[in-house]
Amino acid sequence: MDKPRYFGTDGIRDVANRGMLTPERVLALGRGLGALARESTGSVAIAMDPRRSSALLRAALSAGIASEGANVLDLGVLPTPALAVLLRPMRAAFGAMVSASHNPAEDNGIKVLNADGSKVTEADELRLEASIDGKAAAGAPRTGADVGGVEPCEDAVGLYEGQLLARFPGLSLRGLKVVVDAANGATAVVAPQLLHRLGADVVPLHANPDGLNINDGCGAVHPESMAAAVVQHRAHVGVAFDGDGDRAIFCSHDGVVRDGDSVLYACGLDRHARGRLPGATIVGTVMSNFGLELALKDAGITLARTPVGDRHVAALLREREYALGGEPSGHVIFGAEHGFVGDGLVCALSVFELMTRTGKSLAQLVAGLKPVPQVLLNLRVREKPPVDRLPTVVASMAAAERSLAGAGRVLVRYSGTENLLRVMVEGRDAAVVDAAAKSIFAAADAAIGTQSS
Repeated sequence: MDKPRYFGTDGIRDVANRGMLTPERVLALGRGLGALARESTGSVAIAMDPRRSSALLRAALSAGIASEGANVLDLGVLPTPALAVLLRPMRAAFGAMVSASHNPAEDNGIKVLNADGSKVTEADELRLEASIDGKAAAGAPRTGADVGGVEPCEDAVGLYEGQLLARFPGLSLRGLKVVVDAANGATAVVAPQLLHRLGADVVPLHANPDGLNINDGCGAVHPESMAAAVVQHRAHVGVAFDGDGDRAIFCSHDGVVRDGDSVLYACGLDRHARGRLPGATIVGTVMSNFGLELALKDAGITLARTPVGDRHVAALLREREYALGGEPSGHVIFGAEHGFVGDGLVCALSVFELMTRTGKSLAQLVAGLKPVPQVLLNLRVREKPPVDRLPTVVASMAAAERSLAGAGRVLVRYSGTENLLRVMVEGRDAAVVDAAAKSIFAAADAAIGTQSS
């Protein structure tokens, strides 16, 4: 079976109004999605993040869907996981999220979801790509009553809040002071509002989106200002979301940033102690720090690794009926009880509930986790040839593995959403790890990088 060419690990991404994300191509994508929805006799729910180009792309996508006779439910600005959660109660056949997640404001993207909130299959992605390429069978244009409609949903944020409150019955965050970095993105309204409603003393940060400042030096990818604010305001904890709200990165009261591995460790140990961790297993990815694997092993918990991408984590969670998995980037999935959907707010509420129930700080909850030194370097590349076809890079990787002497890992892979090669090296000796990563980076830069061109 052919592999999708336009859909990456997180949907279609490009610079908005260029390449794959011109209005014409998005209109064609909408027609393909409308045809799929019509087969299911269902509608398509659309949400977006607040970047300037999102409304333009939403309009083109909606027009394409409606032209095929399917109805559009317009949810407005909403986090990606909120869209996933609301699809079932709204009886939508598919969901479409207009967002480039953690990318800069000039980028955008489109994620397509099934009715259960999971990402659509590769088979459906291929059908949608055929529509984009103009290769899908086209019937006579629909007119009159056969044209689909576009219906706005006025209180999507309130509906999402209600869903979250129902999942954490009786939760009170009174006495907890929280810095909330909304990345000037899709959580700017709902995150501070919900946490305040639960009784937390909220210090909002980067919660004023203007369409161009999303992820700009803030949010989950840039948690430094959130960490500084935690110390400045003497907060108990801080949380930083990404642009579309499916990631959460934390900071403990001492100003130390805590990533997704920390969440897996703290929540995993708690669930294991309470008999709520099926198979005594947590799902991570190849990017999860080796120190997490060692710390979990000491606690009698196995770390099962998947390729990078929350799609792979969710698939293994479903297949084995595990309860917890995620990535260091802050994508954390809490299994069947939350629909196998990675949700930054669910992650935050889970961590805050654990803190309030145990009376422990986040620093105390992760005290047993000792990450080994890890260096991650991102190289912007001209093209993405298979790494094993780059002799100098392969030789550099082999030399790096020899230098680690079996006490570390080397991982070199392309980003699924950007023109980047990611070089990751970890091991017990920080100097050796740093030198190995820089050596591989230099070899890759000379072969395919933009820095040397």
